[in-house]
Amino acid sequence: MTAIIEPDAGQLALMQTMLNGSFALASMEALSEHLDQHPNEFAVVIGPSVTTEIAVAFAKWARISRPDLGVILMRHRVDSDVLSTAMRSGMREVVEAGDLAGLTTAVHRARTVATAIAQTLEGEVQAAADSAMAQAQAAVAAAQAAADAPKGRVLTVFSTKGGVGKSLVATNMAVALSDLGKNVCLVDLDVNSGDVAIMLQLTPSRTINDLVTFHGNIDESAVRAILTKHSERLSIVAAPVRLDSPDHATAADIGEMIDMLKALFDFVVIDTSGVFDDNALTALDRTDTIILVATLDIPALKGLKLATVTLDLLNFARDTWKFVLNRADGKVGLSVDEFESTLGLKADTSLVSSREVLAAVNRGEALVSAYPSHPNSKALVAFSAQFTEPEKTGRRKSSGARLKLKRT
Repeated sequence: MTAIIEPDAGQLALMQTMLNGSFALASMEALSEHLDQHPNEFAVVIGPSVTTEIAVAFAKWARISRPDLGVILMRHRVDSDVLSTAMRSGMREVVEAGDLAGLTTAVHRARTVATAIAQTLEGEVQAAADSAMAQAQAAVAAAQAAADAPKGRVLTVFSTKGGVGKSLVATNMAVALSDLGKNVCLVDLDVNSGDVAIMLQLTPSRTINDLVTFHGNIDESAVRAILTKHSERLSIVAAPVRLDSPDHATAADIGEMIDMLKALFDFVVIDTSGVFDDNALTALDRTDTIILVATLDIPALKGLKLATVTLDLLNFARDTWKFVLNRADGKVGLSVDEFESTLGLKADTSLVSSREVLAAVNRGEALVSAYPSHPNSKALVAFSAQFTEPEKTGRRKSSGARLKLKRT
């Protein structure tokens, strides 16, 4: 069940309507008694009328005493300060007071996490009962698995603003890496409006949504079945060609697909949708390098700034980030130095405005192939080439699951 604490009767009634079967409570004392009587409670929703101080104190208590209890905070306004305070205190999620659909989703996720924690505890009890011989065998198996771990590198291109050239960077990097002799797979995770296939003049017969036909058994044959060949060394996993597709690949399917691609290719280049959805987070969990893209304008600066704040909160180390500044020659009243200073990042490579870029896109050809002498082509090839030199760039160990939010 779910407990709701909200002193305002009107707000409380609205929240309870959205969370059918929830317990409505008007005070912290009532909440304490409720939790004592219901030890299996999995979520507490703290309404917008409860002060931040009280909400933080309760979340800190729950983090230590009831780690399986998901604390969800509702505020009339959600900004970076509210998010930072909530995450530090141990709250699971923050939802705007008017986003009742978001509240329902947050409670559903809290139930999922609570179930996972319970399963983990059961697994720990079982593990404690294993014999010393079984533990030794597990250690040997783990060492062998580490030795046989996939060697492919994952490069995820990300931006929270559309129209900045994210897909352009992803496609040209994939082509450049393949031209450098690497086996590359380009994955289009923009399942609603992906352009990778069009930009490379391909007509895929299978797309990422075809993963559902394998019912979770994503092995090598399943992955190879959905690939579309571009050249000898470059294949793509295309985004759906229809928005009304009845079946959609799950984040779990996509995660297994990426893991398998790492075993099959030298590089997996992922073009994302531009939002922190489940697909993007699944890719970021497995990413060696996050490539951020922006253009020289205020909206793009704002969007990328919010993205970097979120990546920091999610504990993605900054030494795994790269930054590409597109259309850096624009005379728009904002200099590159001002952009970098505000963002707190230096551009690793810069691209200029050019008619040839659009011409290549319209022909369905990568810029680095259509105009190899173009300044942007040279910049993209040089930028891509650095990833083929592991002794200079290093590698990040992928944990297989996103790190917990920062708590200080």
